[in-house]
Amino acid sequence: MPGIVFPAEWYPQSGVQITWPHRGSDWADILEEVTQCYLSFSREILKREKLLIVVPEKEDVTKYFSKEEQKNLICVAIPSNDTWARDHGAISLIIDNRPTVVDFGFNAWGLKFAANFDNRITGNLFKEAVFQPGVDYQNRLNFILEGGAVESDGEGTILTTSRCLLAPNRNQPMDQRAIEESLKKMLGATRILWLNHGYLAGDDTDNHIDTLARFCDENTIAYVQCDDEGDEHYSALKEMEKELQSFVTREGAPYHLITLPMADAVYDNDCRLPATYANFLIINGAVLLPFYGTRKDEIARQQLQKAFPNREIIGIDCKPLIKQHGSLHCVTMQFPEGVL
Repeated sequence: MPGIVFPAEWYPQSGVQITWPHRGSDWADILEEVTQCYLSFSREILKREKLLIVVPEKEDVTKYFSKEEQKNLICVAIPSNDTWARDHGAISLIIDNRPTVVDFGFNAWGLKFAANFDNRITGNLFKEAVFQPGVDYQNRLNFILEGGAVESDGEGTILTTSRCLLAPNRNQPMDQRAIEESLKKMLGATRILWLNHGYLAGDDTDNHIDTLARFCDENTIAYVQCDDEGDEHYSALKEMEKELQSFVTREGAPYHLITLPMADAVYDNDCRLPATYANFLIINGAVLLPFYGTRKDEIARQQLQKAFPNREIIGIDCKPLIKQHGSLHCVTMQFPEGVL
C-alpha cells in the first residue's frame, strides 16, 4: 500500500548499527571497560542479524570477533564525535513500499556537545553503499530529530515527550502543533501521544521517550514506575503514569501497561546518573535489557518477559554506559528487513 510506514522495533530486522567508542570520544578514560560492554551486546546481535559498526579504523574492531561472527559484521571507517547511534543514526521508513533511510539533523540534544562528525554519518554510510540496492536516502537535515525521541507502534501512532521535542535549540520557533504536523508528514503518523511529565536525573536528552516508556506491541507499553515516595522522581513519574493510563489505542481501548522498576540510584561523584530499564533493545528473537548490578535487574527481566513472552530476555551489564549518561538503546539503531 502506498504511503509512509514507520516500522515498529519488533518488526523483523536486517541489522543493527552502532558507533564504536574510541580515544577521541568521551569514553577515553574507561575505553577498555566500555569496549567489553560493546562486545557483550554486539555478540548477541551477531548471533541473530547483521551488525554495522562505524569505526575510526577497521582493524580496531574486527580483531575482537571470530571468523563466524565476522560473517554478519559490516565495518565502515567514518569519523565520529561520540557513540550515540540511536540519535545520530538514520530512522528507517517504508515510503511507497520502498525502504528508505531518513537522515534527520542531529545537534547533540540542543547544541550541548560537538556533533559535526556524527551529523554526517548517515550520509557517509549511504555514499559508501552500505545499504541494500534499492534503499532510498532522504535528506531531512533541516529538522532536528533523534531516534530516542520517538517510539512507533508501526501502525501510525508515535509516542514522545513534549520536553524533548519542544526544547529550545532544536526546532524553534516551531510550536507543538507545527512539530506534530511535521512528524505526521515525515513519519507517516496519524496521531501523536505526548507525555508532559516524567524525567530522569542526569539525562542530557531532555526526556527521550526511550528512557521512560516504550511500545512493546500495538497495545502494550512498558514504562518506568517509581513507588518510593522518597525518590526525587516519584511525583513526576506518578504524573507520567496517569498520562499513560489515560491514553487509548487506535481502537479506543486502554493500553496494556507493564511496569518496570525504577533502577536503584547510580552516582558519579554527587551526580545521579539516568539508569533506566526502559532503554532495552528489541532484536530478532530476543530483547537486550540493561542490567546495573542490583537485585532489580531480575525484577525488570521478569516484567519485560510479560511483554515479550516469545523472546529471550538477555541482560547486558550497562554500568559502563551509564557513566556517560546513556544506556543500551541509546548506542544502537535497528534497521528493518530489506535495509542492511
